[in-house]
Order: sequence, then C-alpha cells, then structure tokens
Amino acid sequence: MKRITKTNPYLVQLILDLKEATRVNEAPIWRDIATRLEKPRSRWAEVNLSRIELYAKDGDVIVVPGKLLGAGLISKKVTVVAFQASESARAKIEKAGGRVMDIPALIAENPKGSSVRIMR
Repeated sequence: MKRITKTNPYLVQLILDLKEATRVNEAPIWRDIATRLEKPRSRWAEVNLSRIELYAKDGDVIVVPGKLLGAGLISKKVTVVAFQASESARAKIEKAGGRVMDIPALIAENPKGSSVRIMR
C-alpha cells in the first residue's frame, strides 16, 4: 500500500513546527494538534460557531484542527485558532468581541499551550 503524504507546503511546515514546539516547550498539546492535521482532510474537524457558542465560556482559547465555519451565532468573547476559517466566521467572532488567530501565532503567544481547548 502506498503511503499518501501531504502536498501543501504550508501544512507540512506547520506540522513540523507543532512537533518542534512540543519538544522545545514540553507541551504535548501541540503534538496532539499535529497528529490531527496529519490525518486525511476528510477526517479533519469542521466546527460551526453554534458549537463554540454551546460549549465555550467567555475568555476561552479554542483550537480547531481543521476548518471553522460560520453557521450559527456567537455572543461570547473567545479566541478561536483554526487552520482555516471562513470569512463569515471571522466577522461574527470579531463582532462579538473575540478574535481569530492562526496556529503559529498561538504558539508564539502561548508556547506551553496552557488553558487551550481543542474542539472537534
């Protein structure tokens, strides 16, 4: 059986950076996110804003190892970090007072990964 590898150079570098952050910072959360991103894209998380509204609290940092979608409403001030985010999701989160970041920015801001929740 032939092993399928990732062809997106940004994604490959991100996975390598996540694994490096695990070793350097002794933070296993980054390895967990890297292994989720290594899976086929059809198995990645696709999270709607309604799910974040339901399960998150104000001030939470939520990581979506996949795509953030804009279905639903959100009223909580949360920080959402995703590999991809739709424009409508970004606009709704920013309108509610939250922010949307990419994964490398979160690693730079919070190298230990403390108080980060993974949502799938």
